[in-house]
Amino acid sequence: MPIGEFDIIKKYFTRLGCGRGVQLGVGDDCALLSVPEGKQLAVSMDTLVAGVHFPKNSDPELIAERALRVNLSDLAAMGAEPLWFTLGLTLPDADPLWLNGFSQGLFNAADEFYCVLVGGDTTHGPLSITIQVHGAIDADHALLRSGANVGDLVLVTGTLGDAAAALAVIQGRLEVGEQGFHYLMQSFYRPKPQLHEGQLLAHIASAAIDISDGLIADLGHICEESLVGAIIDIDRLPLSGLMEKRVEPVQAVMWALSGGDDYQLCFTLPPQNLNKLEILIKQGKINATIVGEIVSGSGVTCLKDGKPVQISASGYNHFKS
Repeated sequence: MPIGEFDIIKKYFTRLGCGRGVQLGVGDDCALLSVPEGKQLAVSMDTLVAGVHFPKNSDPELIAERALRVNLSDLAAMGAEPLWFTLGLTLPDADPLWLNGFSQGLFNAADEFYCVLVGGDTTHGPLSITIQVHGAIDADHALLRSGANVGDLVLVTGTLGDAAAALAVIQGRLEVGEQGFHYLMQSFYRPKPQLHEGQLLAHIASAAIDISDGLIADLGHICEESLVGAIIDIDRLPLSGLMEKRVEPVQAVMWALSGGDDYQLCFTLPPQNLNKLEILIKQGKINATIVGEIVSGSGVTCLKDGKPVQISASGYNHFKS
């Protein structure tokens, strides 16, 4: 007998107990939630579609991990602390084995980042996952895209380009060996949302965004909202050891600039706050690299050896033909 919608929810997505300000969670018409006193609620939602955002034959446990992690990255970009999330799951069929793996991966990520599933919906159709995340941030302290000023430094956390390299491996366009394969699959399916880093930066940075569509494209959003321009020094781009050893330099730079799916943070920093950031770096609380600066004008310019270079692709576009 086919398993029904409410049976799926009860068996795979309902947990006993609440916490995190949840008065009523999964199982009723609405969740009842209490926002922490003195906080603003930060809300974001993304949809991941099979064949667009992940291969159709991917491990369901990894699909779920990726789905929640990339959504939590939006909270990181605002400097918010995760609280809750909802799930909209469209399934081609109710395969118990698939559902068991998916729910396991979902709750693995939820437990890691202390985020509670409080509701959602399931329906029949081509595989897609929609997650809405909710987080809390001190009132009027959210990091916005509109706060950058001329003279600010441009920085990124972590390394760039690994997710694009992972996609190349998945598509059979790059060979990296067994150890490299494991590293890149972790980068693609289990990106680490920079939540702690975002909360620290909320007190010293002027603007931020998570790098989902590529550094050029996402920094461009900051420029547009802040009415400024930006310069990126290609020679300063932080690359992983694998990228430096296994990928041609020109390709590595292109993936770092426009590959997307890294889910690191790009942020701008007033020069007077650089010493505060350096202290955090020395304490091991954040890993960040200066890659450029904010200038007057508009758009993003890339420099190599101090000279402008033309970049053929600015970032990932879901609907680009």
